[in-house]
Amino acid sequence: MSISQTKTNWGQFIPLASVFFFWGFVAASNDILIPVFKKTFTLEQWQSQLVSVAFYIAYTVGSIVYIILSKVSGGDIINRIGYKNSLALGLGISALGTLLFYPAANGGGSFPLMLSALFIVAFGFSLQQTVANPLAIALGPIATGSQRLTMAGGINNLGTTIGPLIVSFAIFGSASSENTTMNIESVKFPYLILGIAFLAVAILLKFSSLPDKPAAVVEDEVAIGTKSRASALNYPQLVLGMIGIFVYVGVEVSTASNLPDYMQKELGFATKDIAPFISLYWASLMIGRWTGAVEAFTDSMSVRQLLRFIAPYLAFGVFLGVNKFMNHDLTPFYIYAALIFVLIVADIASKGNPARMLLIFSFLGIAALGVGMVTKGMISVYAFTSVGLFCSTLWPCIFTLAISGLGKHTSQGSSYLIMMIMGGGLVSLLQGYLADVFSIHFSYIVGIACFAYLAFYAWKVSGILQRQGINFDHKLSGGH
Repeated sequence: MSISQTKTNWGQFIPLASVFFFWGFVAASNDILIPVFKKTFTLEQWQSQLVSVAFYIAYTVGSIVYIILSKVSGGDIINRIGYKNSLALGLGISALGTLLFYPAANGGGSFPLMLSALFIVAFGFSLQQTVANPLAIALGPIATGSQRLTMAGGINNLGTTIGPLIVSFAIFGSASSENTTMNIESVKFPYLILGIAFLAVAILLKFSSLPDKPAAVVEDEVAIGTKSRASALNYPQLVLGMIGIFVYVGVEVSTASNLPDYMQKELGFATKDIAPFISLYWASLMIGRWTGAVEAFTDSMSVRQLLRFIAPYLAFGVFLGVNKFMNHDLTPFYIYAALIFVLIVADIASKGNPARMLLIFSFLGIAALGVGMVTKGMISVYAFTSVGLFCSTLWPCIFTLAISGLGKHTSQGSSYLIMMIMGGGLVSLLQGYLADVFSIHFSYIVGIACFAYLAFYAWKVSGILQRQGINFDHKLSGGH
């Protein structure tokens, strides 16, 4: 493949996108497990955040193992065994992790075994993400690479919308009892089903038309006016982007994982009644990503503008439909349509430029957390939940900006970025600690600091890339 490719290869992209669904399903389900584990195992808030730590640190460990094995073997492991085989292997590892939920949930349950199971699942995800993210960008023109990754993220967030509801139903069923200890064994069922699904998709991908060794993103360095460097770490856009991924995943995960404790302590919600709001948070990412992905579908500006209004409300309709099916009261959610309109305006203002979008959405994230911190009641819940809207397209923006111009070092750079997913665990742990020491309300200051760095990165990386001859405004307008 070369950078002159003009159309997205949908036949290859669609089976690839299925793995994005699984990442979202499991990651969002963690937010249901956290309050359940906290009560079942009598944990402090910071201890309950070890769920996030175990899950997201596994990404870092997986990336380190990949880098070490590549160095020891004298070549890139993924390039050697192929992209399809790497995805299948990663899915197999994750399936092993789901099997561990069975002994972990027996009897009264074992918190260490639960954490180990989540670690193994995410360890497999690490390999999958190292392959799938740059591959999603590579399966079409580079100008719409971030939009294609945004679309895959939208499928990811279909999983994040459904995951909390299914896991919550598996634990609580239709009972009104708050005795989660009696229901902890129910955790193993949805994860065993997930394990079977992991293996089925591994087989599907093995026989799909995905390339075994696709060309690196932006491989033709002459076309973008850059000169190859000795290592991916010699590119400042990547190094600063690694910090960007750390704080982005941190604010995305910590906002959601601390939301149940906030709603319980400050608003008196029962644990079983929090799931629809966690689902809304992760559905917000789906809403934003469906909005940001419209440019990958058509070159017609008029159609794009129309889809920008249809796609987000269609995604919102999916959220409402799923919750209606689960017999949840939809009344509290209709007002959220106004916040979705703010997202649409921001997306239009970004004009498809990933740096500009990152800057605008980071400021909106700061505003959302600020409103949540200075208000109480449902207004604060809507404010904190809307962080999902403004986080929605940040991953593809950061990822695209960070690996732009890396050429043959793209795979290596991708691995370094996946390593920084550990921010989801460490930032959550920090916020949980501040919540115990000060208050859950005050603890969201951590998220504001994360968004502040992302705004800085958006400003800084534009100049860095322009000096390397990369200008996304020119790419989007058809220039070079």
